Amino acid sequence: MLLHDTALVYGRYLRQSLRSRFALLFGVLTPLLYLLFFGPLLTRLPLGGGGSSWQVLVPGLLLQLGLFGALFAGFTVIIEKGQGVLERMRVTPVSRLALLLGRVLRDATVFVFQAVLLVLAALVMGLRAPLTGILIGFAFVALLTLSLASLSYALGMVVRTPQEFGPLINAVSMPSMLLSGLMLPMTLAPTWLNVLSHFVPFRYLVDAVRDAYIGRYATAHMLYGSLVAVGFAVLAVTVGTRVFRTAGA
Repeated sequence: MLLHDTALVYGRYLRQSLRSRFALLFGVLTPLLYLLFFGPLLTRLPLGGGGSSWQVLVPGLLLQLGLFGALFAGFTVIIEKGQGVLERMRVTPVSRLALLLGRVLRDATVFVFQAVLLVLAALVMGLRAPLTGILIGFAFVALLTLSLASLSYALGMVVRTPQEFGPLINAVSMPSMLLSGLMLPMTLAPTWLNVLSHFVPFRYLVDAVRDAYIGRYATAHMLYGSLVAVGFAVLAVTVGTRVFRTAGA
């Protein structure tokens, strides 16, 4: 029943996304602008860590796509609460876990699709990376989306208005972007900033995907990144499901 319920919720929200093709393509615009206007500035700079500047920048842009997109997913829950849609769904026999999983799996599907578009554009710009590394990058985008969308929906269940939700998300997203090394490797930072970045879990995901993009799979970065990504996803889905079960009960 859980799989059946999840498929129903997933299908409902995926159809909503497909009906809004403009929003689907517009979501990749910001990382694409970084790719087009920021990427060429790095081509002659020594960034360290091996690989080309594109192999440094593109993994960060992929995870930026999941970071910013998934964190703001909870806005839809606030809207549905105000319209009474969520309460009508909660009084049905559908599993509370399915109500969450259907949404986050839809988000993961959308952001992986946008990640594919971004990588195709990067290949035209000059990116060269092994296919296995590219696929690993998509897997990390999916796991990051699963985690952050779950927490975002949980927060959307708790707060009352978008005016409360937005500042909280901005307070998390900006430090996370700056300290995780999405744009440039944190090894270029001063020692104190590099040490501080290790307390941000997204740093480990970025390092893992960058290793994958230069064909290094059996590394400490890949191990730590995989453990953090999977552990964070399990924790986030657990928290999100608990909030969906209890909030407003």
